[in-house]
Parts: sequence; structure tokens; C-alpha cells
Amino acid sequence: MQDQPVEDRRWPVRATARRARRSPSSLRSATKLFVVTGPSGAGKGTLIKALIERRDDLEVAISATTRPQRPGEEDGKDYYFLDEAAFVAKIEAGEFLEHVVYVSGQRYGTLRSEVERIHASGKSCVLELETKGARAVRDAESSAVTIFIAPPSFDELERRLRDRATESSGEIDERLELAREQMQEAGDFDYVVLNDDVERAVTELDGIVTREAAGVGRLSAT
Repeated sequence: MQDQPVEDRRWPVRATARRARRSPSSLRSATKLFVVTGPSGAGKGTLIKALIERRDDLEVAISATTRPQRPGEEDGKDYYFLDEAAFVAKIEAGEFLEHVVYVSGQRYGTLRSEVERIHASGKSCVLELETKGARAVRDAESSAVTIFIAPPSFDELERRLRDRATESSGEIDERLELAREQMQEAGDFDYVVLNDDVERAVTELDGIVTREAAGVGRLSAT
């Protein structure tokens, strides 16, 4: 890896401006679609889990995948398991809000019907996505609220990824390089939450959800 600046390798996150030019949502008093994104290792899953434990008005969408079902997994609970033909047919029918093919060749995506199911229950929907999928949802659904989770520093992100010990050193290096690129996209989303302390970050995330659910979200860039 290249040497980094002396300044603790902290992330230079641009202020978000997108919300200032967004038209008012027609869903202000109804359920919302929250998209939580950021680089791998930023702590998206940890923050979402803690947020769900605090609130009873949110539910995380279940993804669809062509990955083989593993022992102990339940269709419709862990994932919606589809074969390749069924997944492609749903893409062609426009049934996916977003979808992606990973290097493994396996497909993952969010079905529109899953978001509709959650909204029909009276809850707001939460999606955990990489930045590519988050942008796709943002472009498809103007009322979606996008939240970028940023790690406190590159050093901390690298430590988190290496502590997982689930990938080779080369794969981790690739993720770190991708993370550098994704951090430059932070300002493209509605909010940026710095995950330097889980409790503080969850409280900030909770506040964003509360304001947006009430229709009094950020009206101008900060």
C-alpha cells in the first residue's frame, strides 16, 4: 500500500448537497425507504442491527439471491432463493429495485415486492447496500433517504477487515482500494454518519430516521 498522509489518514468527507435540490417527497407522512450504504468494514450491519433494536417501525428488507441455500437457512427469512432463470426473468420483468452480480457469479438484489410488503405492514424499509446499489435505488426512487456510513479512518477500516480473517490478504487489499473510491462518493448521498463510536453513531442514525419519518429532514446542505 502507498504511504498515507501524516494526518491520521482521516477521511476527507464532502458535505452532502443532494437533499437541498430534491423535490418534496409525497411520502412524508407515510412509510419511508432508508438506504444505508458505505464501504465494507464501515459497520453498516452493526449500526442497522442496533437501530432495529431501538425501533419497532423499521424492518430490514430480505434480499433475493442465486446463491445456493446453506444448511439452516430459510427461504423467505434469510434470503429469497432463486435459480438463475427465475432471477433473470424477474430482472427482465422490472421486479428488482436494484441487483448486482458478484465476482463469484452469484446474483443478489432487492425485489420491489419486498419493499412493498414492508410498507404494507405499516413499517419503513431499510436496505443495506454497497454504493452502486444505493445509487440505483436513489435514482429509481426519488423519495428514498440515503445514508452513507463512514469509518473513522483508513487505519481503522483496514484493522476491521483484517480482524475478520475471512478473506485472503489480496482480497482485503482489493476491498481497501475499493473503499478509497467509495469514500469519494460520500457526498452523493443525503447523510454521512461517522461510525467512530457505535452508540453515538446509532443515536445519530436514529435521529435521522425520526426527522425523515416526520417529514422534517435536512433541507439544506451543511
